[in-house]
Amino acid sequence: MTAQVSSQATRDIDSTCNEVLVEVRNHIGHLTLNRPAGLNAITLQMVRTLQQQLDAWAQDPQVHAVVLRGAGEKAFCAGGDIRSLYDSFKNGQTLHQDFFVEEYALDLAIHHYRKPVLALMDGFVLGGGMGLVQGADLRVVTERSRLAMPEVAIGYFPDVGGSYFLSRIPGELGLYLGVSGVQIRAADALYCGLADWHLDSDRLGLLDQRLDHLQWSDMPLKDLQGVLAKLGVQQLPDAPLAALRPAIDHYFALPDVPSIVEQLREVSLGDSREWAHATADLLESRSPLAMAVTLEMLRRGRQLSLEHCFALELHLDRQWFERGDLIEGVRALLIDKDKTPRWNPPTLQALDAGHVASFFSGFDTSGS
Repeated sequence: MTAQVSSQATRDIDSTCNEVLVEVRNHIGHLTLNRPAGLNAITLQMVRTLQQQLDAWAQDPQVHAVVLRGAGEKAFCAGGDIRSLYDSFKNGQTLHQDFFVEEYALDLAIHHYRKPVLALMDGFVLGGGMGLVQGADLRVVTERSRLAMPEVAIGYFPDVGGSYFLSRIPGELGLYLGVSGVQIRAADALYCGLADWHLDSDRLGLLDQRLDHLQWSDMPLKDLQGVLAKLGVQQLPDAPLAALRPAIDHYFALPDVPSIVEQLREVSLGDSREWAHATADLLESRSPLAMAVTLEMLRRGRQLSLEHCFALELHLDRQWFERGDLIEGVRALLIDKDKTPRWNPPTLQALDAGHVASFFSGFDTSGS
């Protein structure tokens, strides 16, 4: 259970933890992730501060809306502080277990928050950053935005609600984004429904000015939409994924990852041959197990509620540090930095369907 505390109390708490900056201006609660040197990667303490503040503001009639942003110009949030989770597991501690439980609870709380949440997705929005913003009512991207669920690159799977929001992107686009881990820019984010508005980054200051002087009605979400409508747009031309959509829908509807890679190599659709070969190369560099579990998770996620999607991800988490490829991926890419992870199994051809299925054993839609 999360603590219910006053806004003043949480301001006092935050004074000892400046990794999240807290401010209320013109009835808007502003939360700023403040680890710019670490691309605002989120820690367990940041999760707890955010949860505590949102709980307080939910009860505060003087707060009409919430704005989420990241400090600096490089990132909203580049994900979770994965190094600390690696260290926790290696040292026999429990941080890596506590983190996911509390992070997912925070993400779910944002999806269900009773007041409108505006997320400013400037710069990198990766992994855990996506978890924070996808439940927001108004998701704003800029020309600097780079969105991705890149977990397969470190031998993990797209969590933080990814099994819900990726699986609901039209066609097979979400499966492509989850299994490949590729980054997309603003036009594709709008096309996929992972963002709602585009603003030029040099207008973010103007947006703040407009919010500071907003005259509130009894419909705060519409008030915020009115501000954004005068500053931004909801569509951008020439989304690359729109042109690739027929090819993506074909390849990523195939039964399994080995079939997808084989077809990418052998079958040409329209003028997508160059993209297909580059995608096959990329997939062959990722963890075979992580991609296979991701594909299965996303397909299951299409039939699950939001709460059950988080429960499924937690079910996978509880096994993944022992049985998955995350520890090896973090070692190769972040610790030793040799960039030659020894995946288990090492190749797509060595994948065993029964082994993949075993990760989902014991899960049912009651979340047990």
